[in-house]
Amino acid sequence: MKRNYKFIISYDGTRFYGWEKQPGKEMTIQGKLETVLSKMTNAPADSPVSVIGAGRTDAGVHARATVANAILDTDMTEEEIQVYMNTYLPEDISVNEVRICSDRFHARYNALGKTYRYTVWYGISKPVFDRKYVTVLNQKPDVSKMRAAAQYLIGTHDYKSFCGNKKMKKSTVRCVDTINIEESGNYIRIYFHGNGFLQNMVRILTGTLLEVGYGNIPVDSVKEILEACDRQKAGPTAPPQGLCMMKVDY
Repeated sequence: MKRNYKFIISYDGTRFYGWEKQPGKEMTIQGKLETVLSKMTNAPADSPVSVIGAGRTDAGVHARATVANAILDTDMTEEEIQVYMNTYLPEDISVNEVRICSDRFHARYNALGKTYRYTVWYGISKPVFDRKYVTVLNQKPDVSKMRAAAQYLIGTHDYKSFCGNKKMKKSTVRCVDTINIEESGNYIRIYFHGNGFLQNMVRILTGTLLEVGYGNIPVDSVKEILEACDRQKAGPTAPPQGLCMMKVDY
């Protein structure tokens, strides 16, 4: 019997080329999920299982609780599906929950909001055990300046200056309602919540805020960067390993 299933998934993106399956690249999150589910349901080669994800994370980016859905033709229980998937998926992908959902549920189109966290670390020593999940800084940024600059970025705006896709033809208007910057020891964690994010957007926002923290971009200039709708005006794209998708709202 065909039914729609919702999955909550965690993954360490270090080894992967991102979420979205790509020709000639076996190591993608979506690709691994579809391969396992197609094998589990004995799907024909010309009609494999299609997995829809809530977001398309970049290569090297992690997820603590992303959401996906897929139509499966199986008599297995939700628990049996979860056990099967976690048995055959690689150790850096975990299926934390499997639930039957409405036939109309769509992990991407029904998402109301997403929370991302970007983590940086600074200090004389090295974050040996967190090195795959943080970006190491050469100097400590001025967090008070970063917080002041972040206020210009909150709201409903055209974020074209913070979009990594030069060929983007769709609207680049998004709503970012929260940017929280927290300090804990040698760690600085930046939390972004919004109704959606453009390609590389969180990493470019982070790179820009760090430049403000270093004193390379004046706080007031962030408003001008936003209004310019020009990627060249914003800061660099922060490295992928510090970024993690934390939650998807429905």
